[in-house]
Amino acid sequence: MLIVGIAGGTGSGKTTVVNKLMDVFPNGEIIVIPQDAYYKDSGNIPLKERQKINFDHPDSLEFSLLIDHLNQLKKGKSIEMPIYSYLTCLRSKETITVSPARVVLVEGILILADAGLRKMLDIKVFVDADADDRLGRVITRDIVERGRSVLKVLERYHDTVKPSHLQFIEPSKRYADIIIPGGGENQVGIEVLITIIEKQLRKNRKNAR
Repeated sequence: MLIVGIAGGTGSGKTTVVNKLMDVFPNGEIIVIPQDAYYKDSGNIPLKERQKINFDHPDSLEFSLLIDHLNQLKKGKSIEMPIYSYLTCLRSKETITVSPARVVLVEGILILADAGLRKMLDIKVFVDADADDRLGRVITRDIVERGRSVLKVLERYHDTVKPSHLQFIEPSKRYADIIIPGGGENQVGIEVLITIIEKQLRKNRKNAR
């Protein structure tokens, strides 16, 4: 099993990169573990307080559970991945059963910010993008997918997203093996990543014989 971490700022194009990788590898050979599924459940605090949670801070995530799940997958066991709602800031009672695959993509803004998780990653990728381009994507996404107003999105960006990016996400870029500038539009960068993944898979197959 090859575990590939794909990090980068909010709106950098990580999902585009993931989708392009999914298109290349056959069904069943690749699975995605989104960091967003591992936000801590906040059912113990009122909704108004929940809506103030800084989702761009490492403390908002249950890294220990994510690491445990990756270890289970490496052992050939299926996991029950949490389902998290940004609207309610709660974990669902339901889970998603995820079975092991040859390639596991772990995708999220903070996955290179945690030392324990970094140790689990065979290839560490940072998707880089201009701050203005990222903000444009964040505004569009949060209005359409999360029901937020432009004013609320901009407030959140200046209060938590931008400061946390500068404090936690941008510095984690130094841990990356591969940096893809220009986000998901960098086809050459994505093709380089695909080549590296395929080479590593061939190496793993050879070592397994």
